[in-house]
Amino acid sequence: MGDRMQGSADPPAKSLRTPRAAGAAGILAALMLGGAMVLVRLAFPGRPLDAAEYLADTSSHRALRVALVLLPYGGIFFLWFMGALRDSIGAREDRFFATVFFGAGLLYVAMLLVFGATAGAYLDTIEEMKAAGQPGNLHHFGRYLTFTLLAEYAPRMAAVFTLTATTIATRLGIFPRWLSALGYLAGLVLLLVVRTVVWTEMLFPVWVLAVGCFLLGAPPAGNGVRLTAKIPNP
Repeated sequence: MGDRMQGSADPPAKSLRTPRAAGAAGILAALMLGGAMVLVRLAFPGRPLDAAEYLADTSSHRALRVALVLLPYGGIFFLWFMGALRDSIGAREDRFFATVFFGAGLLYVAMLLVFGATAGAYLDTIEEMKAAGQPGNLHHFGRYLTFTLLAEYAPRMAAVFTLTATTIATRLGIFPRWLSALGYLAGLVLLLVVRTVVWTEMLFPVWVLAVGCFLLGAPPAGNGVRLTAKIPNP
């Protein structure tokens, strides 16, 4: 029997992969969610159109359909990003912040899926109105409902996720100062002013993209380090 035992060689190998996985998932989630948000904003003009005018605007309908294609995949990659980020933190995470972090992330994805279902039903209603040739004011209800989900409720859950994730990563020394400052700023803006300032919801995918790029480019912790334990000679 040798004088050293390398019984903990596997955990460092795992720690090399997880931050890179979180970074890649974060970048993909940010691009898909951000693209979907931009398309939704383009699909709904700032000045509400009357029913007949909006029924004839087929480019807006196509933009919304593309957004609904991107949305579920963005949510899937965001869940992967959240899981990989938690795994990279490991047993060091605080239980209180970890619970809020996990719950806010799941609620954010759930609200995105509710938004997608609502917007899909809204598009189907528009198609029926076009086929019947009887424009009505129902499209205003669908417009306000989708905007309320996308630009008010979902961003506030994203704000809680951003603030808790930033707090955990800052306490553990994972994030640099600039990324911590960006996280707190984005979280507070999403929490307090998202309803009154248009396009503010885009701050969340921007923050996810920044975190993803940082994790993807950061040198892995513990590179080349092996934990050893001495065993006394008999």
